[in-house]
Amino acid sequence: MEMKFTEELSRTRKNHQFADDSINFITGCGNKCKYCYSCEMAVRLRHLDPTNWENEIVRQKDLMKKIKKYPKMVMFPSSHDIRPIHLSESIQMLEKILQAGNEVLVVSKPHFECTERICNTFQDYKNKILFRFTIGSVDSQVLKFWETNAPSFEERYKSLKYAYKMGYQTSISAEPLLDKNVDFLIETLSHYITDTIWIGKAEQLIQRLTLNKYNDPLILRKADELIKWQNDPKFIQHLYQTYKDNPMVRWKTSYLEEMSKIEKNASLWKKAQ
Repeated sequence: MEMKFTEELSRTRKNHQFADDSINFITGCGNKCKYCYSCEMAVRLRHLDPTNWENEIVRQKDLMKKIKKYPKMVMFPSSHDIRPIHLSESIQMLEKILQAGNEVLVVSKPHFECTERICNTFQDYKNKILFRFTIGSVDSQVLKFWETNAPSFEERYKSLKYAYKMGYQTSISAEPLLDKNVDFLIETLSHYITDTIWIGKAEQLIQRLTLNKYNDPLILRKADELIKWQNDPKFIQHLYQTYKDNPMVRWKTSYLEEMSKIEKNASLWKKAQ
């Protein structure tokens, strides 16, 4: 039996899943995602007040610095987003990255205004850009609860379709997966994806919510519900059986570990027959 998940997990533990390097030039993010790992890290390491995280600050030194040619695809951004308020600066930075000869993974919870501008500006670099839009649910109310100021599903979907129809490479990150309606999410989005759909859990959720000061009873109850169904063995088994042979669906480490366990158990059961 081919042990593809086990082998992929081994490779993943040695390398980054998305990109080896990333470029950022803003501190903070106006999306106000409750589970934000960048905010939690900034609070934990720099003792910042998380209530100030939504006030984006452009680091002019990073914006103006010379960009080198990276050996592999570089992610832009990874600790903030591309939002209308700083779209011009984001265009400036992306242009520098591309002109240095880099291939770029553009990661965003996309505002259509930003997607449209990027697509129209960088048509000569289509073969160098791979969009990875974060869409963890097809339900805008669910997105609004967890990602307060980020775009609705409808706007993100519009961005995905626009980039696809403009001839860009497209992919999706459903990390964190925010509801169980993953089958409909994959079916709906896959028509406009040229690359991959990444599925992942909301990791260290309680810790991040606490440090980010989102710890009222309703939020913690919702978090507990999310954690339970994401780790439900029946749900994980469904994901494995449904998508184990789908080359478009990829797994972040959180679920890749689960897929590897199921794969190993299936192999042992087969050998015992």
